[in-house]
Amino acid sequence: KEVLKKFGMENANPVVTPCIAGLKLSKDGEGRLIDFTKFRSLVGNLMYLTATRPDIMYAVSLVSRFMEKPHLNHWEAAKRILRYIKGTVDYGIFYEANVPVKLIGYIDSDLAGSIDDCKSISSYVFSLGSGVISWSSRKQPIIALSTMEAEYIAASFAGCHAVWLLGILESLMHKQKGPTTLLCDNSSTISVSKYHVLHRRTKHIRIRFHFLRELVSEGIIQLKYCKTDEQMANVFTKPLGGQVFKRDVARLGIKSKFGLREAMLEG
Repeated sequence: KEVLKKFGMENANPVVTPCIAGLKLSKDGEGRLIDFTKFRSLVGNLMYLTATRPDIMYAVSLVSRFMEKPHLNHWEAAKRILRYIKGTVDYGIFYEANVPVKLIGYIDSDLAGSIDDCKSISSYVFSLGSGVISWSSRKQPIIALSTMEAEYIAASFAGCHAVWLLGILESLMHKQKGPTTLLCDNSSTISVSKYHVLHRRTKHIRIRFHFLRELVSEGIIQLKYCKTDEQMANVFTKPLGGQVFKRDVARLGIKSKFGLREAMLEG
């Protein structure tokens, strides 16, 4: 509410998604130039909100690429995020009690998602029971030549993060049994992570990304296939339409506080 008031959006008309479906933004923006100090302030406030609102992670990641020279269309995209927040100001991640503590991750990518440099977008999200606990959406450091490579790089990032999360859980006396599952909607990525012979096709990928195969061979993580419409990380890689966005946000464990209170009273 303080952020909305700071930027004069407390009475704005709410929207159902933080980003228009299919939106592509370029550094060669449209319209007049915007005061970069004000734009950076807005993006900084939005980045702070992503610590508890994963549903705006992709949209904020997108507009944050244009802080050096923001144009009017970049400013409008950032303001749309505020309009979405206006309609969902009571949203938060709900963690249910008496749910098994089991770490599971989802990975996804958008090939050449950045139209300025053709770099792909990597995303991962980790759930621990009923709600998500960690998420990421960012551009990849190298240009992937195929969807498989983009997914493989995303899986490598997620694998490194999984190792870090497993260490935290162990220090909290919740050591996980067996390999941690990463769900991916690209079967070729899963094959490359398992079979050494296929690595000859990916020699040009930097060595650090092949750390994924080491994690798989040591049984620390396992990659499993999931259908695209079951992929929880979709919401972190591309702008989605209203119904699909709502479905994926609900999977993250994000609920309205008022709706949750009413459901508890009815129960």
